[in-house]
Amino acid sequence: MTMTPRQQQFFAALPESWQTPLASICAQPEIEALIRFLQEREKAGATIYPAKQNIFAALRVTPFDAVRVVIVGQDPYHGPGQAHGLSFSVPAGVPVPPSLRNIFKELHADIGMPIPRHGTLTGWANQGVLLLNALLTVEEGRPASHANRGWELFTDEVIEQLLKRPQPTLFLLWGAYAQKKVQTLCQHIRAQQHLILTSAHPSPLSVTRFLGCRHFSKANAFLNSHGLPEIDWATL
Repeated sequence: MTMTPRQQQFFAALPESWQTPLASICAQPEIEALIRFLQEREKAGATIYPAKQNIFAALRVTPFDAVRVVIVGQDPYHGPGQAHGLSFSVPAGVPVPPSLRNIFKELHADIGMPIPRHGTLTGWANQGVLLLNALLTVEEGRPASHANRGWELFTDEVIEQLLKRPQPTLFLLWGAYAQKKVQTLCQHIRAQQHLILTSAHPSPLSVTRFLGCRHFSKANAFLNSHGLPEIDWATL
């Protein structure tokens, strides 16, 4: 399938390690429609997060072959200065959002990690934790405003390509949205290679069912069992 000029530009913006795995999805007509939608919203004056250079930040910081753990979020933060392309993460100097505060509480209870004073998770991403949102863009003050525009198909392909790799991969799915997204791709799960851990979302509305999941120690146990280095969750 031949890419349009819009698709070629979109594909060229992808980090190099992801271009081969995602070449097929980038040529699909749904991606052409997504790009056109984003351009139209920009022309209409919509404020879109994250900044263009950070839309693919999660893929840039964590190369395809380096992914060991995947944490799936829904869409970027929709407040000024919050989104920088990594799910649940915020740039340095931005107040830690409630869901991330609860993640830090679980880390403290699970592995004794001191509660961080900032919410930048780049250190996890650098260690092979792909912080992937299902939607890679959002408009200011309008959560899920870019749903059903094509991002879901794109990020489904990201997950499917990871599941097809021979190397073991752990998926941490917090909340019904993330769980439903990955369940549709479960035919690619190899029980001896990949593991899915699920829990409630860490938002204040469901935090009592999230706390106690011990996903961080379980993640390292899984990596250990496959001879892979553990994640140093205290390195942010």
